[in-house]
Amino acid sequence: MSLFSYFRISKPSAVKVPEGEVDASYKRFRERTFWGVTVAYTLYYVCRGTLGVVKQPLIDGGVLTAGELGLIGSAFYFVYAVGKFTNGFIADYCNIRRFMAAGIGISALINLILGVLGLLGTPLGMGSLFIFVAFLLLWGVNGWMQSMGSPPGTISLSRWFPLNQRGTRYSIFSSTPQLGKSVSMVMTGFIVAAVGWQWGFVAAAVAGGIGLVVSLVFISDTPESEGLPSVQELSGEPVREMDKKPTQELQKWVFRHPGIWVIAISTAFLYITQHAVSDWGVLFLQKQKAFSLSSAAQIIGYAEAFGITGNLLAGWLSDRVFGGNRVRPVVLAGILAVASLSGFLFLEGGFALNMVFVALFSFSFSIVFCIVAGLMALDFVPRKATGAALGIVGISSYAAAGLQSSVSGFLIGGFMEQGVYNFTPVSIFWIVACLLAFVLPVIGWKYLRK
Repeated sequence: MSLFSYFRISKPSAVKVPEGEVDASYKRFRERTFWGVTVAYTLYYVCRGTLGVVKQPLIDGGVLTAGELGLIGSAFYFVYAVGKFTNGFIADYCNIRRFMAAGIGISALINLILGVLGLLGTPLGMGSLFIFVAFLLLWGVNGWMQSMGSPPGTISLSRWFPLNQRGTRYSIFSSTPQLGKSVSMVMTGFIVAAVGWQWGFVAAAVAGGIGLVVSLVFISDTPESEGLPSVQELSGEPVREMDKKPTQELQKWVFRHPGIWVIAISTAFLYITQHAVSDWGVLFLQKQKAFSLSSAAQIIGYAEAFGITGNLLAGWLSDRVFGGNRVRPVVLAGILAVASLSGFLFLEGGFALNMVFVALFSFSFSIVFCIVAGLMALDFVPRKATGAALGIVGISSYAAAGLQSSVSGFLIGGFMEQGVYNFTPVSIFWIVACLLAFVLPVIGWKYLRK
């Protein structure tokens, strides 16, 4: 069997499910697939979060310098951005079970190799240059493997769920990054503190191995591959003429469609705003509002928990409360996000008030993020080209995250006088980005849906 045929999307099964068992079988396979991709993608994040946990032990042990770790991290994100774009297009043609399993399996293997390398490094007399090059190359490859997680997970929603149920499911699936980061921090942090940084990589490899098994056992490629009718037939959803066209033609249509570029640009502004608060919020609280490091870190740290809540509610609000309307919850949450971010940046206040600002911002911003960066794109693109749409959105997002870091740093440092920070210019930059993030898709949504 060739590599191409192994990863190619499954053919319809010759054995069909009896008519009386179709509904029960569809629901069973659908639930198994959904929770399979959700658990697997959570464990993807465990396999990518290891380096963030072990940085200090690596520096303290003289294994790598902070500068070298910065280069290793940059290699990961550069490769990840390109992989996110490329694998989005590739995944549309693929068996999502095998595609997702391959990514997390190789990611787990990379973590295992780095852990073993650390355990054998001193006994075998490996030089620091060799260790650095090995980390740089392997962690760069891990960036590519990690980019194989999101496309099949999101494509599974298109292949298995009708349009009116995707919102709630996507909001749960899009919460996996925060959950994966939390699991990685707690589990890996505990193990590293107890037995050393090498075993942190080994533990991540074990988590990745579990993700591999979950992918292969629980995920099904398409309803047709299990002897079921298509999701349109199962749900009674009308089949558009466009859905009958070849995948390659649909991908070209998505690439040329102005709608996906509006979503991509809007998501770029979302990433600018998101990373601005997470990257610079602690410094802002210390220098602008005279908080201690621990207090500032606690305030910003709450964002993760409230962000998960916003993600989980986004799809439910859109599907159930607003009847599938994506614009209304985006407008309401967007206004709240801009208002709370403005309060955080321009109003004085103590620990409690700033915590309220951050909590409201994180909650409302996550609703906007989930709907704009995921659901809006899923709604208007054909099922066969879901991965291509996410690839375009993904590469613009991570390019914007890198741009944000440079622009924010310039604005913060460039307006500092005699050691005193002036955060007004960068605050305006962040608020304008937050505003554009939800205004652009709202203005064009009616036209784009047509």
